[in-house]
Amino acid sequence: MPISTNELVDLAVGMADLERLPSDSAVYVPGDNLRKVMFGIDIAAGELLLARQLGCDGVIAHHPAGGSATLRFPEVLTRQIELLIDHGVPHDAARAAAQPLISRAIMRAHAANFDHVPSVARLLGMPFMNMHLPLDELGRKIMVDTLNGRVEALDRAPLVQDALDALLTLPEFATAQTSLMVPVGAVDAPLGRIAVVHGAGTNGGAGIAECYFEHGIGTVLYIHCAPEDVARLRESASGNLIVSGHIASDLIGINRYVAQIESRGVEVVRMSGL
Repeated sequence: MPISTNELVDLAVGMADLERLPSDSAVYVPGDNLRKVMFGIDIAAGELLLARQLGCDGVIAHHPAGGSATLRFPEVLTRQIELLIDHGVPHDAARAAAQPLISRAIMRAHAANFDHVPSVARLLGMPFMNMHLPLDELGRKIMVDTLNGRVEALDRAPLVQDALDALLTLPEFATAQTSLMVPVGAVDAPLGRIAVVHGAGTNGGAGIAECYFEHGIGTVLYIHCAPEDVARLRESASGNLIVSGHIASDLIGINRYVAQIESRGVEVVRMSGL
């Protein structure tokens, strides 16, 4: 049966157990009776035209594609503060660690041509939306549950390799074209307490990882990390950094969302990373 953009929003928010749609996700052009939708991690003007050629009647992006999701993106970075606090970091230290990241995002949002892609969708009359943090939060919870299940089954103190082995039980990592990496620390190092920093807009860079390490976290997992941040952490950090891979990690939540959409009888055209 067909689905609407509002129903797609409700589905994602419910699967992630959120109370409302986060500010990095938006419906740019609403629509009803969607029977065939294109879904890609990144969608721009060309992909909207391709969707029209393929007979799609709606398009879903994962990453923000303009509009309020771009302008208000810095708001979701406060989730970095929440995750730090959840892992025992004092509020003031968490806020201080996240503030540079938030400030940079505010300046970038001011520079963005935020209506470019949504304007194309409007001119085409193509229902268009993006769903970011809810699907990343869904993926984060699955990763946390997978890691905890592995660690709790061990009869010894876990190593970083045990975390890698656990992640590889997820098909998205087992079949990924990228590899799980430990660019800081070592696979045979003690895992300690692990923080999965996903579903918070983006990775926290060196500053937030250092804050975790300074407050008793032994291992931080980012889905990606800039080379300069890795270099800084190699010099300053006292813990381990796992990098799980951007697209593979995003797909954990996305794949389960797509499966739910398809279970409602809607055809999903996968592209741009799916």
